[in-house]
Amino acid sequence: MNPAIILPSVTTILSFVFAAMVFDQWLRRRQPYQLVWTVGLVWYGLGAGIEAIGGAQGWSEALYRGWYMFGAFGVASSLGLGTIYLLSRTRFGYFVAFSFGAAALFSYLTAVKYAREGTPPADLMVILVVGACAVAAVVVALATRLARGWVGHVAAVALVVGWTAAAFMALTVEVAPPGYALAANGAPIGTAMPADLRILTPPFNIVGAFALVFGAVLSAYIFMPKTRVMRVTTDLPLVGAVGRGIAVGVNFVASIPAAWRALRAGTLNSRVPATILIALGGFIPGWTDALARFGLTAAFFIGQLVGVLLIFLGFLVSIEVFSDVRLPFTRIVLRRRTEAAPSEEPAPDRHERLAAPDAGR
Repeated sequence: MNPAIILPSVTTILSFVFAAMVFDQWLRRRQPYQLVWTVGLVWYGLGAGIEAIGGAQGWSEALYRGWYMFGAFGVASSLGLGTIYLLSRTRFGYFVAFSFGAAALFSYLTAVKYAREGTPPADLMVILVVGACAVAAVVVALATRLARGWVGHVAAVALVVGWTAAAFMALTVEVAPPGYALAANGAPIGTAMPADLRILTPPFNIVGAFALVFGAVLSAYIFMPKTRVMRVTTDLPLVGAVGRGIAVGVNFVASIPAAWRALRAGTLNSRVPATILIALGGFIPGWTDALARFGLTAAFFIGQLVGVLLIFLGFLVSIEVFSDVRLPFTRIVLRRRTEAAPSEEPAPDRHERLAAPDAGR
């Protein structure tokens, strides 16, 4: 009953089952976010499966490289990219651009941290990572301003190109002896990888986790009963975008009591609990992974399991992902949805245009 074997094994099985169900929905509805989320769930399962194999038969350099390639770069970025596609016709792209900018800053600070520890990354690598994140931030912001339908594609190109380079490095860089690094409880950690590779993780994890968590919060806000205590009407590009982002956060908190009353009355739109579950599912494993970076690995495996369960529960509740629930690749329907389609929902307040749909740009 070793938790380092049991917990990731259960996570693997659930991830692959969930991936099959989401892929089945994509085959019928052909929504890009369903396909991207399928990839993210597959990578979630692969990363956890490698952890289970390593815990059962012992770790090797090959397993460690595979775990780092999928776990460190693939999972958060894919799940977050699915949310970017889901919200691509809103001003959420500005937040994605901000996330790329934050990733550039955090990559630089990570490089400084490694230099102080005596393992500095190459200057050229730091310049490439920070520069690529900055360019991605500008391009995503421009796409949001000029052609929102392209925001998901732009983010996808940035993440896929970055992941290809990171995957190549993960498979080829020199790994410190004995070829892997483990915490006291058997959880793998990234310290055996060189700093040149490790500074690549912030762009994937920050952009992916921010998109998944805050995108879910924004979706919940769009469909919850609102108490608006702050409005921003300025059309100044930067000031307006920042102000509307702050307004959404303030109004979201102010709207929680009304949403709770609607939930108790049975009138709350199902998208609200769905997206909150997805946000929690993205936050919990991100938090436990962050703790593992500081040597606190006790919750590492349970965080992964709870995360995938919450994300999939959110998918099940969400009519955007599951128009009905059925056994994958069959005609056996377990639950049929009767809610209105997303296009039939009322539009958000025109002053809160961070969350408003694209108006034909």
